[in-house]
Amino acid sequence: MELRRSFYQYLMTQRNPNSHDEVAEFANNAFFDQTFPKQEKDYDRLSRYLELNGNYLPSMTVFDLAYQHYLDSEA
Repeated sequence: MELRRSFYQYLMTQRNPNSHDEVAEFANNAFFDQTFPKQEKDYDRLSRYLELNGNYLPSMTVFDLAYQHYLDSEA
């Protein structure tokens, strides 16, 4: 399956400053992350980046959930 858009592009569709949903909060925080890999589509590369730089992410489970939603949205 060829992913049409990057994970970041998908994630930005989930932004909602008034929401307390974990994925929305992840998206809100990623928006302010100046070094987020905005063109990346690969799970492993994104996961590695977030493990080292995603101190705003309460748990990698939130990333896993968001990434699964990303894949589902691209299907």
